[in-house]
Amino acid sequence: MKQVAPHEKRAVALSVLYFFLLFGSYSLVKPVRDAMGTVYGVAHLQELFTATLLASLVFAPLYSGLASRIRLASFLPWVYLFVAVTMLLFYALFAGGRQERAVAASFYVWVSTFNLLIISVFWSFMADLYSRSQAKRLFGFIAAGGTLGGIAGPAAATLLATRIGNHNLVLIGAAGFAATALVVRALAAEKERLLAAGGEAQRSSLARALPGNPFDGFRLLLQSRFLLLLALFLLLMTWISTIVYFQLGELITHAFASRDARTQAYGQIDLAVNSCALLIQLFGTGRLIARFGVGTGLLLNPIIMILAFLAIAFSPVLLVLGGMQIVRRVAEYAIAKPAREMLFTAVGQDSRYKAKNVIDTVVYRFGDFSSAWVSAFILPYGVLGLAIFGVAVSAVWFPVAWLLGRRYENSRTDGVVS
Repeated sequence: MKQVAPHEKRAVALSVLYFFLLFGSYSLVKPVRDAMGTVYGVAHLQELFTATLLASLVFAPLYSGLASRIRLASFLPWVYLFVAVTMLLFYALFAGGRQERAVAASFYVWVSTFNLLIISVFWSFMADLYSRSQAKRLFGFIAAGGTLGGIAGPAAATLLATRIGNHNLVLIGAAGFAATALVVRALAAEKERLLAAGGEAQRSSLARALPGNPFDGFRLLLQSRFLLLLALFLLLMTWISTIVYFQLGELITHAFASRDARTQAYGQIDLAVNSCALLIQLFGTGRLIARFGVGTGLLLNPIIMILAFLAIAFSPVLLVLGGMQIVRRVAEYAIAKPAREMLFTAVGQDSRYKAKNVIDTVVYRFGDFSSAWVSAFILPYGVLGLAIFGVAVSAVWFPVAWLLGRRYENSRTDGVVS
């Protein structure tokens, strides 16, 4: 790819492999998580979202506290090894077949807690490795690694769910997370090589623990207007995602009777999303951001969602809603997500790991929690009620995206946005 300079090739290759293994492993267990949600009951999903928010409130300061005590080069791989161990524990619980509803709820909550953490850690590392100018060239291409994993994971889930069962999918996912940890170690060494050679990269070091205490992430967030605006952008995006999730879960529950068939349906949607997003990430994201700016990438999703919710209001059926979910997630993964992650190249290292973790976990899960209860309240009035609510949220999301993009684009390219 022309946008990758010769001295960047090894770092970019490792970054792509890192995201492929990470997102592929998560995407393999994600349909299992969604199916476990239907086992617990779609009418009670808001309870699982509440439990996930509480778990995020515990793990965010725990993560920040450990990052303040262990040097980053050692700490980051252990994040993924810990997730691999928990997957082995759930494999044993699923194989035992006892307390099915309680195990299903626990698995749903834990996967919904760690999935944001591990992806947040990935993008924190990317923002701490590549400079602002590199991010504009490379983040779309690197995101394609995650999309490839997002294709491989759902494809495997679709193919294997009814053949080997959910518990064996979880076992395969555990192996993938363990392999991810090995790649993280290699990429940490590559960052030090780039710095030693004087190549273009963030000048921060992984050979140290971050200073401060477990609650620094919250402090850094509250002290920065830029980070607060970014948090609001993510909160509104989460509301949209949760509204669609509730609508889709309700229709899939009625359309498919068995748990494995629901896993297969979710896997097919994920496969379609990631296949379309891959083409855009490889050939369109970098060009679009370079030509129109990060702000345009942030604005795309609110525009799409206003149109999509209007379509749902007129035709609230599974085919239309499934298509809307695909379009929404393609735009998010291919454009909005890389654009949002570029914003963190303009903040300090502490904020990249600590404040970003709070935004990506606690703020995100608060969005899930709040919109889940609102969605549960509106759901008895039908999909039409949720669609109207979605249009209103998207209309607020648009000016927030515009303000955030403008603040970033107008900042100094070598400075830190406050």
